[in-house]
Amino acid sequence: MRIRVVIAIYLSVTIIGGTCSCFGAKETGDDLAQARAQMVEYQLTARGIRDGRVLQAFRQVERHRFVPPEYLSLAYGDHPLPIGHDQTISQPYIVALMTELVAIDSTDKVLEVGTGSGYQAAILSLLASRVYTIEILKPLAESARTRLEKLGYSNVTVRAGDGYRGWKEEAPFDGIIVTAAPTEIPPPLIEQLADGGRLVIPVGDHWQELILLTRDGDNIERTSITPVRFVPMTGEASE
Repeated sequence: MRIRVVIAIYLSVTIIGGTCSCFGAKETGDDLAQARAQMVEYQLTARGIRDGRVLQAFRQVERHRFVPPEYLSLAYGDHPLPIGHDQTISQPYIVALMTELVAIDSTDKVLEVGTGSGYQAAILSLLASRVYTIEILKPLAESARTRLEKLGYSNVTVRAGDGYRGWKEEAPFDGIIVTAAPTEIPPPLIEQLADGGRLVIPVGDHWQELILLTRDGDNIERTSITPVRFVPMTGEASE
């Protein structure tokens, strides 16, 4: 297998900070809908997210459903938020950037490694035919499964387990998104990438980069996108 490295310069972003969509004590549906629309306009479109299907998915998925109640007023802010178990829901722009990079068609089958609260899976479910998502922390996997089912995302399958080795039974995947950072890209994920498929993953330890891998037969093109900061991938990746 030959790997060709390409360096791409994208708009860099500070993961923590920026503007904040905050409300009073009694948020209404209209308030949240307005905040979501502003999030799309000022955090995504203004930073260069152009895919119309991706933008529409972000307008549709209610991010406040995927954060703990105590962070409801911050749900549409320009920053990640804690979701428990030392994990976070990523900054909206980073979720959008990764989603746009993976370039999903409506007939695609997609794998996500790192379900978290289920927000990324919900976005992917509106773009792909099937979404398979793995979460190593069983309580998060169970709560995400319940949440996604309750909200009607019926084309998402959640598994509790270590995502380092992917989901071999359902491979190959047209797109793979990883939402935790290993120090090296797990070989099983590359193997499970379909011809023409795209893998988006943060890689590194103290210094992390968002990487895009694109498969063309036996050739893998590697593109460096932008510096990022994700929680580390645990399990086999940390051994």
